Amino acid sequence: MKHLIAPSVLSADFANLQRDIEMINSSEADWFHVDVMDGVFVPNISFGFPVMEAIKKYAAKPLDVHLMIVNPDQYIERFAAAGASIITVHYEACTHLHRTVQAIHAAGCKTGVAINPHTPVGLLKDILTDLDLVLVMSVNPGFGGQKFIPNTINKVKELRNMASQINPRLVIEVDGGVGLHNLTELVQAGANVLVAGNAVFADESPIQMISALKELDTTTVNL
Repeated sequence: MKHLIAPSVLSADFANLQRDIEMINSSEADWFHVDVMDGVFVPNISFGFPVMEAIKKYAAKPLDVHLMIVNPDQYIERFAAAGASIITVHYEACTHLHRTVQAIHAAGCKTGVAINPHTPVGLLKDILTDLDLVLVMSVNPGFGGQKFIPNTINKVKELRNMASQINPRLVIEVDGGVGLHNLTELVQAGANVLVAGNAVFADESPIQMISALKELDTTTVNL
């Protein structure tokens, strides 16, 4: 199977949200990537449960929910009830990460952990067997449209090598500055899922851009 593409709803036109959701439904995209920001963990605020529920109402593909918030444990059950298929929390935001991961599984969702650009991959070693997905941030979280950090390639390679020994089915997702210029290198490094925001929604033909991002012939791991 090919790698997966997850357009970021954060880059959609919120005045025409249903239109953009239906565009993703009709495209070759695999997931909806839903960024939730609280203005505390990251210096921006995105949206909460009403918008999440509106997305779920029209979305025909899994919701990949990325929580860039403090105290995510308080909201896991609510995001699961709002339609999340995958819930990803930040390593940096969780004091008791194993407990948080267990709570996500108990809520019936696939479990992901995200790491910021400065966070070493090796810190996930003791939790890796409990995860379905690791999200490697290739920009500093909180804003769309940032420039890709090149060291992300090395982090993905290191993570894939570590996972091959501990959790071979681990899905590696990359978020931030992803486009046609670096997609090949990321997939070859071991990434399975690529989040695309501006690359999709700023293009004149988002559906054609999604198709172009899907052209690489590679294998992936299904969640």
